[in-house]
Amino acid sequence: MDPLSLAMLAILGVLIFFMFRNSRKRKQQMEELREQMVPGVDVMTNFGLFGTLVTMDTVKNEAEIEISDGVIVKVHSQTLAKVVVEDAVEDGAPRSVEEAMEIANREAAEREASDASPAAATEPEFGELSDSNDAKPSESKKASE
Repeated sequence: MDPLSLAMLAILGVLIFFMFRNSRKRKQQMEELREQMVPGVDVMTNFGLFGTLVTMDTVKNEAEIEISDGVIVKVHSQTLAKVVVEDAVEDGAPRSVEEAMEIANREAAEREASDASPAAATEPEFGELSDSNDAKPSESKKASE
């Protein structure tokens, strides 16, 4: 056999290995999800509907979700995408984009206030460069003479 055929067979073997491995992983994740799907947990469906799982019928592949007080929706059990778990928020961490922008703006204003010191408004000391070009033309002419 030539090296090209061996390489093609090796690539095919690797692809088959990863296919079986991903299949096993996916099956294990679905098993864990099914174990978490018990009545009373908050769930999300594939199409973005949030609610509380009321009943789960594995024979008919149906699930009932309460999306509001007294409003129960019957969906196919395979549409249940995940169990919603509230994440713990760190102390001082923003809870929304607006709150993060407010914190960033406040910090920027504090930095600007600390940078704007009265020493910047005074004349430069001996040996310092001046930021402004306030030199009069007559002074520069006298200096060149």
